[in-house]
Amino acid sequence: MASHRRPKQPSRTRVTVLTATAAAAVALTSQAAQADPKPTKKDVKAQVDKLYEEAEVATEKYNGAKEKQDTLEEQVDGLQDKVARGQEELNKLRNGLGSMATAQYRSGGVDPSLQLILSSDPDDYLDKASTLNQVTSKQAGALKKIADKQRTLKQQREEAGLKLKDLADTRKALGDKKKEIQGKLSKAQSLLNSLTAQEREQLAKEEREEQERANRSANQREDLDADKGGETDPAKDVPTSGRAGIALAAAKTKIGSPYVWGATGPNSFDCSGLTGWAYSQADVSLDRTSQAQANNGTRIGQSELQPGDLVLFYSDLHHIGLYAGNGQVLHAPKPGANVRYESINNMPFQFGVRI
Repeated sequence: MASHRRPKQPSRTRVTVLTATAAAAVALTSQAAQADPKPTKKDVKAQVDKLYEEAEVATEKYNGAKEKQDTLEEQVDGLQDKVARGQEELNKLRNGLGSMATAQYRSGGVDPSLQLILSSDPDDYLDKASTLNQVTSKQAGALKKIADKQRTLKQQREEAGLKLKDLADTRKALGDKKKEIQGKLSKAQSLLNSLTAQEREQLAKEEREEQERANRSANQREDLDADKGGETDPAKDVPTSGRAGIALAAAKTKIGSPYVWGATGPNSFDCSGLTGWAYSQADVSLDRTSQAQANNGTRIGQSELQPGDLVLFYSDLHHIGLYAGNGQVLHAPKPGANVRYESINNMPFQFGVRI
C-alpha cells in the first residue's frame, strides 16, 4: 500500500542559508559589475598612449637588434670566405709536400721525415724534426706554412662559430621584440575598438586640434621673421656647416608621413628612422637607434638648442626628434600618428645633440 507522507519542509536553518547564499551571490555580481565598468574615453586614451610608448621602447630595441644582426651577418660571411680561401691554400701546401714524398719514393723510398710531414700533426713533427735534424730547410719551411695555416684556420672557424651563435641569439631577440611590438599595438587597437564611433571621432578631433596648435606655434617664428624682413627659414641659425639646416629642411618634407615601427623612410618612419634619414640627406650617417644617436655629436642643454639639433626624451632615451625652433620638435611621434611638430614640453626632455 502506497505511503502518502507529506513532503518534508525545508528547515528554517536551511531556508536562511539558501537566502543568505542567494543574497551574497547577488551582492558579488553587483560588486563585480561595479568593479569592472566600461572604461571612459579618457581612460582608453591613457592606456593606448602608454601602450604606444611601450611599443616605441620595444621598437628601438628591435632596431638595435636588427642593426646587430646585419653587422653579424657581414662578419660571418667574411669569416666563412676567409676559411674557404684558407682551406684552399692549405690543400695546395699539402699537395706540394705530397709531390716531395712521391719524388722521394720513386728515388728509393719515402724519407722518415716526410712520413712525419704528411702526418696530421705538423706542429709535433717540427718539434721532433728540429731535434732529429731529419728535414731539409725547404721541407721545414713548407711544413711551417702548413702549421701556421692550420692554426689560422682553427682560430677563424672558432670565431665564425661564436659569431654564428651570437647571430642565432640576436635573431631570436629580434623575433621576440617583433612579437612584443605587435602585441602592444594589437592591444591598443582593441582598446580603441571598445569605444563608440562617436568617442573615436572625438579622440581623432582632439588629435587634429593638438596638431594644428603645434603647427601654428612652429610657424610663429617664421611669420615674425618675415614681418621684420628677415629670413623665413627657422633653421637660419644652424652651425656654419649647414648640415643641421639641410636635415631639418628634409624632415619638413616628410610632415604627414606615417609612423611605422622599424621604418627608415622615405615614405614612413619611426623616431630614429626619421632623424637618421634627415641627416643622410646632408651626407651625415647617424647610428640606427635613438640611444646610439645620442652619442653621435656634442650634448647640449635646452637653452643651447638650435634648429636641426637632435633632441632626446625620456630617461632611457627611447625617443628622438629634430629641434625646429620656437620650442617645437619635428618628429615621428608614435604608432598611429604622422610626422609632425610638437611642443618640446610635451615629453620629458633629457638633452640635445649638436651633430
